[in-house]
Amino acid sequence: MRCPFCQNEDTQVKDSRPSEDRAAIRRRRYCPACGARFTTFERVQLRELTIVKKSGRKVPFERNKLERSLDIALRKRPVDPEQVERMVNGIVRRLESMGESEVQSEQVGRLIMEGLESLDQVAYVRYASVYRNFREASDFEKFLGKMTGPEDEYRED
Repeated sequence: MRCPFCQNEDTQVKDSRPSEDRAAIRRRRYCPACGARFTTFERVQLRELTIVKKSGRKVPFERNKLERSLDIALRKRPVDPEQVERMVNGIVRRLESMGESEVQSEQVGRLIMEGLESLDQVAYVRYASVYRNFREASDFEKFLGKMTGPEDEYRED
């Protein structure tokens, strides 16, 4: 493992243990060249996934991109980081277990939407506004109308 500070390729593992959700191995590393300490995570990867964008362009799947998009949607929301990590692990497992090495970006978006809908409604709407490309306030109104359903539209408070 290369040191992120000095780029030395000869680093040493000082401690290894399972991550909190047991989905990865957490390794504390030490660089003898510069003395820096850093942490790495090792995960099982069942297959190499490629994401096929709407344009047809193909890019490698990056777990970090998935995590970043969820972080943005969940910013300042009262959601436990462990729940988010479980959601990410679940999405990745579902993608890997589909049996296909190429996955449509829309499919990833739908899985994220499903997870956010049950996790946090505000984050769900935030993500949907980007994923579904809302352009006007009326787009939000239509989406929220579908979320609440017709039975809630006529409810008196």
